Formats: sequence, structure tokens, C-alpha cells
Amino acid sequence: MKIYKIPPQTKAIIFDIDSTLYSHKEYALQQNQIQIHHYGQLEGISDHEALHRIEAIQRNWAEKHNGEILSLGNTCVQLGYPIEESIRWREALLEPADFLVKNHKLVATLEVLSKKYQLACLTNNPVLVGRKTLAALGVEEFFPLVIGLDTCKVSKPHPAPFLLAVEKLGCRVEHCLSVGDRFNIDIELPLELGMGGILVAGVEDVYKLPQLLT
Repeated sequence: MKIYKIPPQTKAIIFDIDSTLYSHKEYALQQNQIQIHHYGQLEGISDHEALHRIEAIQRNWAEKHNGEILSLGNTCVQLGYPIEESIRWREALLEPADFLVKNHKLVATLEVLSKKYQLACLTNNPVLVGRKTLAALGVEEFFPLVIGLDTCKVSKPHPAPFLLAVEKLGCRVEHCLSVGDRFNIDIELPLELGMGGILVAGVEDVYKLPQLLT
């Protein structure tokens, strides 16, 4: 865990979902692999060639944008598949319940946090996949607000989904705390917007939040 900033008057916590509210390397890997395989099938090429094309786009982007990492969804846009197509792929292909089970420790953690803070989720997956993930973990009740790739049609770290979350929560930007596992995706932009930010290595760090924040 790395604490960048905790707002003195924190009123809301905006969580990333994948690799933040759960730690499951196989599922994290499978999410990318299944989409790369699907792209390869559509193009009539091998998984190896599909990965090669995707990595080439991402390397080129990083070279031209000061090392910025291009999300898989935005990479597909560069390859000619719009965000709407990426949304459909994810909704059809991703099944969190095949990998994840109810996490009682996470339930207890969020129960404590929800008594003091508004909680929301902001994911680069579609809302449907995000809610399926929360349901598989047994924590959907704590997140009335889930903003996904299909909400604003842009991936984090674009400001639109973060600012929409702030608006829907009815908070000021400086009263919100962003929690996620990737600095450049979940933390860097929120800090620039005036939010707080905590970088976690996975759900084990999330368990520590009640002691840190309450």
C-alpha cells in the first residue's frame, strides 16, 4: 500500500474493482487472454499474432505519450474496433463467478467503511461485468453506484468517469478518495483532479482501510 493523499474531510471512496477488491491472478490474466483470442478469431489470425499487434500498438502509444499505458479497450479502438464493440465482447465473454467466491473478510471491511463513507466503484469493464464481479464477491449491496466502460464510453484514466462519480455521489472532488491497484490508471488522474489517492497491491491492502480511515 502507498498512501498519496487522504482528504481531511473524506466523504466518499471510489474503488477500482479488478485486482483491487479481489486478488486472483488467473482471472486477471484470463480477462485479457479471452479478449485477445476473440480479436484474433475476428481477424483470422493466431493468438500470438493478435498479441503481437496489440503490444505493438501499446508500445507505439507509450513512446509518443511519455510512457502512458494504453488500456486494452483503447488499444482495440486503435485497431479499428470501437468502444461499443469492446463493451459487447466483455459482456459476452467475462464470467467472474467462474473464478470468484464470496469474500467474508471483504464484506466485513466494506460494512465498516459504508457506515462512515459513501462507496462507489469505477471500472474499465462494463457495468454488467462490474456488478457480476461484486455479486460473486458478495459485496454488491455496498455499491449502489457502479460506473463502467459503457457509462461514459471512455476508459480510465479519462477524467469523465471520475467526475461523473463525484457528481452522482453529490460530493466535492476534494472530499473523494480513489483506491486502486494501478497508479497511472486509478490514482494519478484523481490526484490531479484534487481527490485523494491510495495505491493498493490487492484486496489484502483493502482490508487495512478501516484502521487507516476510521
